[in-house]
Formats: sequence, C-alpha cells, structure tokens
Amino acid sequence: MADKKTSIIAVMDILRKYSDEEHILSIRDILQKLETIYGLKLERRTIYNNIDMLEDMGMEISRYEQNGKGYYLMTRQFEPAEVLYLCNAIHASNFIPYRQSKDLISKLLDTQSSYQAKEFNDTVYMPNPRKTQNQELFLNIEMISEAIKERKAIRFDYMKYTAEKNLVKRRPNPYIVEPRYIVYADTRAYMIATSDHHQGYGHYRIERMKNVQVTEQSVRSLPKTSDPYEYARSKLFMYAGQNVSAVLRCDLSILDQMIDLFGLDISMSPQDDDHVVIRIQANREGILFLGQQYMDAMEILEPLELREEMIRRMEDRLKAYKLLEK
Repeated sequence: MADKKTSIIAVMDILRKYSDEEHILSIRDILQKLETIYGLKLERRTIYNNIDMLEDMGMEISRYEQNGKGYYLMTRQFEPAEVLYLCNAIHASNFIPYRQSKDLISKLLDTQSSYQAKEFNDTVYMPNPRKTQNQELFLNIEMISEAIKERKAIRFDYMKYTAEKNLVKRRPNPYIVEPRYIVYADTRAYMIATSDHHQGYGHYRIERMKNVQVTEQSVRSLPKTSDPYEYARSKLFMYAGQNVSAVLRCDLSILDQMIDLFGLDISMSPQDDDHVVIRIQANREGILFLGQQYMDAMEILEPLELREEMIRRMEDRLKAYKLLEK
C-alpha cells in the first residue's frame, strides 16, 4: 500500500497511463484508481493539491475548467507520431533481435497512455521473420563504446550463416581490431575499425559479432580529419575493398534511388531527355552489385576494366540460365 505522502507520484502515474485527449479522467475516476491500484483513500482536496504541485513541476495538465470534462496529461516526452515512427523503425530493423525490439518498443509505448499503446500494438505490427538470431547486439554496442572511450582494442568472434540457417564462426581464431566508430549505414549498425594487419578502415556488422571483449592493447592515434560517415558512404552496400572512380549512365526513372544512395551532392549531368550521367567514388564490388541491381536502367561507362567485368558477369549469368533450359 502506498503512503499518502507519495500520493503525488500515484496521481502522476494515473494521469500518464490512463489519460489522454480522448480519455479524460474526472476526480471520481482518479479517486477510484488510487484506491483500486494503490490502496489509497484520499480526499478531493488532496487530488487538487497534487495536480497543482505537478503543474508547478512543469507538467501540462488540462483541467476541468478548460475542457469541461476533467483532467488529462497534455504533453509527454514523445508525441504519438514520434513514438509510432520510432517503433516502426525498430520493428523493421532486422539487425535488432526480436526480444530486444520488443523491449525497446515496450519502453517507447510506456511514454504514452495505455489506450494509445494498445492501439499501436493492435494496428501497427506484423511479424518480422528477418530478425537476427544474435541476442548480443546491445551488449556488443556497450562493449565497443567502452573500448572506444578507453582507447583499447577488442577481441571478438565474427559470425556467418550456414545453409542450415545457424550462425557459426567465420574462422576459428577471434578477430582483434581497434574500434573507432559506430555508424548506421545500409539499414544496419556497423563498427568502423582499424587493424595492425591492414591499412585504412575496415567495417563489421555489429549484430554478427559475438563474445566481444575489451583487451589491454591500446589503439593507435588517428588523423583528426578522419570521417567515419564519409568512409561508410563510399563503401557502397558496405562491400570491402578499395574505392574507384566510376561514370554511370542512368535512366531518369532511377534518379531518386541514386540520390538516396549518394546524396544531393552527387556529381551529375543530363545526357538527353531520358538519361543522366553520374560520377561517383565507391568500392568496386558495390558498383558492380549496383549495376546488376539496375541492369535495365544503368550502364557502367568508366572505368573500362569495370565495364568489361560487368559484361563478363552478365554473360556468365546468361550461360547459366541457358544451361538450365537444356
């Protein structure tokens, strides 16, 4: 049973959970919930005093004098539209495991009234079967963040899927790298890292990391001009490898997608009424994958070596299809 001295907290909780613009509480409603939920029997005067104190603390509460019906909480930490957007983003993020997605969404919905939370749950969410099996995502982020702060290298196992849909180690020995940044790119969370064994940056999908440990090995200094998001943006579809300069001819029908990928500062010039020529700096495999994805609407013009590789891959695929037809 709650103490009468804590009744202000109980009133605040009732207003937060059980009131909104569509569900306005009378003083009688508040008194009934106080007794049913908290075992508190209070006088009306105490409720009025509690509401006064909550307003003094900065809470915006609509009163009977304003709406002619009763009391409800007017402002919250998040607006309903913000919560809806964030919940959908979490639910759609395949790299966040199901259980952790459910916990995050529950915390966000708890900022709304119980009625709005139920409405969101009843009408918004459909199953997402593409969620990762790895349950260590948030622990990984915590360990990586700690290592970045302490300027220490980390050790971890990097996982891959088998044909049986199980996550297994890519190699027997753990990876040891110098974590630098955590970035969000290509709809996933990545760790950008350096290593004694390779020049420049490398990147790793955080949901594919397991058994992350912070070591005692100190990391090397980085140039102040280092930009992790510039690195991530240049790694088209987050393929590894060196960047190349490429020229692409694209149908106007995919111009929106190109701007989504490369940003508004993309180097672009019209060729005719139906095509534009764009110039990009990106990794070789990413450009080839892009060319395959938009085969009917894109042509690699330069460099010649990349154009010839694209032709070879298309010819190989055509041969494979023809073999299946025999």
